[in-house]
Amino acid sequence: MKDITGVCAVVLLFLMGRTGGMKPNSGFCIGHQCFALFHDPSDFPSARDTCRKEGGHLMTVRSTVSHDSLSMLLGTVAGRFWIGLHRPTGCPDAGAALRGFQWVTKDNVSDFFNWMPSLNGSCSSPRCVSVSKANDFKWTLEPCGEQAAGFLCEYGFSEPCTGLEFAQAESVTYMTPMGFGGELLSYPPGSIAVTKPSGVKHVCESEHWLQGPWSCEIDKGGCEHKCVVNSKKVPSCSCPPGQTVNPLNKVNCEMATDDPCVALRCQHDCEQDGESHACVCDLGFILAEDNRTCNDLDECKDKRQCPGANFECNNTIGSFLCICKDGFQMLGTRCMDVDECVSAPCEHICTNSPGGYKCSCFAGSKVDPMSPSQCMLHCDKEECPAECDPNDDSQCNCPKGYISEERDEGVFCLDIDECESNYCDQGCLNTYGGYVCSCYSGYTLSGKSECVKDDSGNATAPNTTAPNTTTRPTSTTTTAAGPPTKPPMRGSGVSMGALVGIIVSTAFLIVLAVFLIYCILSHRGKKGGEAHGLEHMAMDTS
Repeated sequence: MKDITGVCAVVLLFLMGRTGGMKPNSGFCIGHQCFALFHDPSDFPSARDTCRKEGGHLMTVRSTVSHDSLSMLLGTVAGRFWIGLHRPTGCPDAGAALRGFQWVTKDNVSDFFNWMPSLNGSCSSPRCVSVSKANDFKWTLEPCGEQAAGFLCEYGFSEPCTGLEFAQAESVTYMTPMGFGGELLSYPPGSIAVTKPSGVKHVCESEHWLQGPWSCEIDKGGCEHKCVVNSKKVPSCSCPPGQTVNPLNKVNCEMATDDPCVALRCQHDCEQDGESHACVCDLGFILAEDNRTCNDLDECKDKRQCPGANFECNNTIGSFLCICKDGFQMLGTRCMDVDECVSAPCEHICTNSPGGYKCSCFAGSKVDPMSPSQCMLHCDKEECPAECDPNDDSQCNCPKGYISEERDEGVFCLDIDECESNYCDQGCLNTYGGYVCSCYSGYTLSGKSECVKDDSGNATAPNTTAPNTTTRPTSTTTTAAGPPTKPPMRGSGVSMGALVGIIVSTAFLIVLAVFLIYCILSHRGKKGGEAHGLEHMAMDTS
């Protein structure tokens, strides 16, 4: 049998870019290109992504040959279909080769142009292009977010095959790796040809058709039932008990007149081993101790699997998958880093890294510990300028744990001393934007502020510093005899409650002083009046 190493290397590389998910409705191949029609309602971005996942891209109509292929695929189909022409940015340019548009392959090379005569050249005109039979397949501008009836994908390849030669009494059916078949002008690597009525199968590889069975990794080697590999790495087809491989095409199964494997009750398959027969397992399984059943083989234990950079091995039943690590995506045959920052996941600054990203914040803010992608105001001093709306000075914000104060030079944020509000059961240490509670010896801090008596009798030292928090240059101490001593008063840090108390007390003292002065003056006036009256009475008597 012809060496099949080449078919594995070439065909697998060609097929790796395809997910095998969506099947086209029809297709056509010529030269080194295939074009496929997908009758699936989609907007432009979805259609572009689907073609990429299938190993191709939206169709580029650069020549009359590709235009004729498009016309043939859409000749009997109604509706609008996306092609790979769009305007990512900017305005239309009537003097440019493609009027400011480009192909999804990020170039504007084209020997063919088919614009609608009524093309709108304004900057607000639609950015994507569709074609339809109703418009004689003219390039028509459409909003990228609208739903078209479907789209056309294009696939490129090398070393194609021409039609398979066959006997006059036979016929051939073809199937391409893209999921469509028929009589085509060329066939990409991995295409399958089946002759009728013999049932002989061939696979296209390096411009030649190789007869089955071929590598088990490609379409089960062409086998009807199962493909197995012997100790010499040669693939062959096997059939269920009671059937045998067709000796002519070597891939199909037919009823056996005398099958010695029936009595063995093999879970998978049975092969002749010298003069006897024995059970064998499918690729990816290993024969159990009972020599009948098959257990799954964990191929990922072999560190040589998935050797490419940023790949990891994912074991499956009977096989394994080489997938990309988190933060990477498959592009062709490689795992490339995903630039997560393109989708703007961070509120302020996003820094991409291999396999991930990191959010950071502008000056005056820090990453919110409860939401790493968000930023919160931050001040690492006793007071900081407030963050105010540049269009409205009255709209200002301060970090949590600070209060705003208006001054002649602007609005400032002053740290609130939470310890003055008795937030803690026992010891309290004020920090910039917060506070830390501590307990006396013999007590344990429960939650953030509550102190619970330590029944075990173990002394618990009070917490006097806050982890990961900038503290003031003061200290607190706690003892079993009493509460912690208070930190020295700050020269300029008067809390709002204390300030209000001082103002109210001062006003009260002023009112009280005025009242006392009034009473004294009134009392003196009354005594003076009485003395003056007595003097007049004395004069009248005399």
